Amino acid sequence: MLRMLKEIKPFIFTILIIVVLLFVQAMAELALPDYMSNIVNVGIQQKGIENAVPDVIRVDRLEKIKAVLRENEEELVTKSYKLLDRGLLSDREYEYYLKKYPSLEKESLYVLDTLDKKEVARLNTILGKAILIVWGMELDISNVQGVAALFEDLPQGVDPFEALKALPKDRIDELRAMIDEQVDRMPVSMITQSAINFISLEYEAIGVDIHKEQSNYVLKIGGIMLLIALLAMAVSILVGFLSARVSSSLGKDLREKVFRRVVSFSNIEFDDFSTASLITRSTNDIQQVQMFLVMLLRMVFYAPILGTGGVIRALNTDTSMAWIVAVGVMAVLILVTVLFAIATPRFKKMQKLVDRVNLVMREALNGMMVIRAFNNQKFEEDKFDRANKDLTRTNLFVSRLMTIMMPTMMLIMNGIMLLIIWVGAHQIEEGTIQVGDMMAYIQYTMQIIMSFLMISMVSIMLPRASVSAQRISEVLDREAVIVDPMNPKELGKDFKGCIEFKDVFFRYPGAEECVLEGVSFVAELGETTAFIGSTGSGKSTLINLIPRFYDVSKGQILLDGIDIRDIRLRDLRDRIGYVPQKGILFKGTIESNIKYGKNANASEGDVIKSIEISQAKEFIDEKEAGIHSEISQGGTNVSGGQRQRLSIARALARAPKVLIFDDSFSALDFRTDAALRRAMKREIKDRTILIVAQRINTIMKADKIVVLDEGRIVGQGTHKELLKSCEVYRQIALSQLSEEELAI
Repeated sequence: MLRMLKEIKPFIFTILIIVVLLFVQAMAELALPDYMSNIVNVGIQQKGIENAVPDVIRVDRLEKIKAVLRENEEELVTKSYKLLDRGLLSDREYEYYLKKYPSLEKESLYVLDTLDKKEVARLNTILGKAILIVWGMELDISNVQGVAALFEDLPQGVDPFEALKALPKDRIDELRAMIDEQVDRMPVSMITQSAINFISLEYEAIGVDIHKEQSNYVLKIGGIMLLIALLAMAVSILVGFLSARVSSSLGKDLREKVFRRVVSFSNIEFDDFSTASLITRSTNDIQQVQMFLVMLLRMVFYAPILGTGGVIRALNTDTSMAWIVAVGVMAVLILVTVLFAIATPRFKKMQKLVDRVNLVMREALNGMMVIRAFNNQKFEEDKFDRANKDLTRTNLFVSRLMTIMMPTMMLIMNGIMLLIIWVGAHQIEEGTIQVGDMMAYIQYTMQIIMSFLMISMVSIMLPRASVSAQRISEVLDREAVIVDPMNPKELGKDFKGCIEFKDVFFRYPGAEECVLEGVSFVAELGETTAFIGSTGSGKSTLINLIPRFYDVSKGQILLDGIDIRDIRLRDLRDRIGYVPQKGILFKGTIESNIKYGKNANASEGDVIKSIEISQAKEFIDEKEAGIHSEISQGGTNVSGGQRQRLSIARALARAPKVLIFDDSFSALDFRTDAALRRAMKREIKDRTILIVAQRINTIMKADKIVVLDEGRIVGQGTHKELLKSCEVYRQIALSQLSEEELAI
């Protein structure tokens, strides 16, 4: 997985933007419960009155409040309020305030004259207690009985405020201390609620439209919530877009790097990675990494911000219910840990099973003709069924785990919600919190649990993504065994194409015995060197050493006297025309296949000439579109012989100095084979030609024939020489031709 972090480096700036946007989204989401709480607490319960600081109050009411304040508190209140009196106001000011406060026509009023939030916060604490005391002295109601009891010994009809003014200063201070002690025992919410009830009645007496104020407050807060929700939605969409862009770009880069790496592999690396596995790694595995990256960017970065912010805000709302959050988080962590421990081994197994299904499917499709010829469809169906069922069982197991996880998470969330409501209801009854606070706490707790749910979802995907990332890294980190030399030697302009094998030994990686032992020969310019031998004698292996599909284990292969390991791979292969044992064609046209690669700039004359030499002209002319006829993938719409002839034409069009034919005439009939060899002898001059063949007819006119047996050279020479000197060659020849034919 660490290897994948290096691949993310080009997208660091975009990822930083995503993190900033996620922070904005989290802050927006976390702000909504607070506003919802304000709508319930202030907009509904407090009739739109935000605090215990009245915007307007009658003169006599404020004087009574001042009577219970200390000297410094009284000074602050006096400084913060402005007197509204008909004699002190201009006509314009009077009309303005009269419209807002109709009772101004009958009496003077005090209006709040400060917008300083810190000053208002201080006033809220001072006036909240003072209003509660005043109301307790005026009305003997249950929620302020403690205050009213301080004045219960006064004679009936005596105004407690007048009595308070008449007391000595030390007695007043003593009485205020007793009042503060009584008030401080009461919950803050009850003090604020009682003060707001007082202010509400005061507003009604002044003529303020309470219902309008309440509606305006709810609409204002609701509008803010709507804007915040729209912001969160816009940010979420932008994060989704950027995350998808980053993951898609990473997938594109990974596929490109995997493909480039695979193209650079030699046959040794291909032997270690099966074709089916490489296809899975470049498709399904990269897709798993892409999906995980999207989840990582959208959830893993978002969840900690949301969870941490939720904890902070929940504790600011009410610390007494913090244990409920802890219970919920622990329950989620236990669930995720258990699921993670069970799912990880299954995810590791799943990718191998995907490889297995791809392998069986590819093998069946490639060998369909053989399967049908041997009437073995049932066996292949059973083999695929076993691989398919193994993958299905593992997928079902993981899916069932996911199925269990979601209902369990919902059970935990609903259980936590019920617990908060149960505890919160008791606290509301005791007056320690308000309904809106409890609702906000539920929202914050759900956000905290949801953040852990997001992490749990990603953690479930992590094992499979980790396995996929490891499999991709195995390909990207695999260094090709056959690479360009550090100090390459250049092939001169007078390149001839002479090939020499000097005491060559070769062993396949992991094998105990050598396939080739002590092979030495020279293929001269202008000569045709042929190789023949029994099956498994090492003919194709020997040929594959020349383009460095494998490197020799011991000895040297020289090209114009230079060890091929000292030549750049591109330079070496540019000078070789190679025709494999199995003709490979690519999707396109006949012309595009012949002009493949370095032949792209070949003239039409060169293409036609190569077609004529390879004996492909006859069947191409029969096609309506000629050389522009379509070739399907793998050349499945042409026969084996036609495919071989087009492969030969492709090599000839390159006009290389070295031509290698690895049993490339095996699908040709004798007439076409003979015609092709005659054309090559006539048209191709000054080339080094190497031919691997099974048929004596194909090679009997070669300038030199090398006979291989169990990896060793047992004979070299012309056809006539080998018939006399090499028993292995003679046995091969007699198995194909009669004595009379050989004599001729």
